[in-house]
Amino acid sequence: MLRGTEAARCQGPATHVAQAHDLAGRHLYAVRKQTLEPVFSIIKSVMGFRQSLLRVKEEVGGEWSLVCLDWNLNRMAAMRQKSVQDG
Repeated sequence: MLRGTEAARCQGPATHVAQAHDLAGRHLYAVRKQTLEPVFSIIKSVMGFRQSLLRVKEEVGGEWSLVCLDWNLNRMAAMRQKSVQDG
């Protein structure tokens, strides 16, 4: 009987555990963690956007666009302020 990671490897390459064991899967997961997940955690924790106030898909998309616009404007203002301070 197979247990743990041995059983996960036998399930095929589409499983999350199997992908994490090969080098390419680890690299993709690491890249995903450093590029996308911090933005979502900042939007949730700092900006306080945990759930949409709207329920229609198109309206939720519009609300998400506004949240992303807010995030990008804040980033641009911080970058501009830093460049002005640096001279």
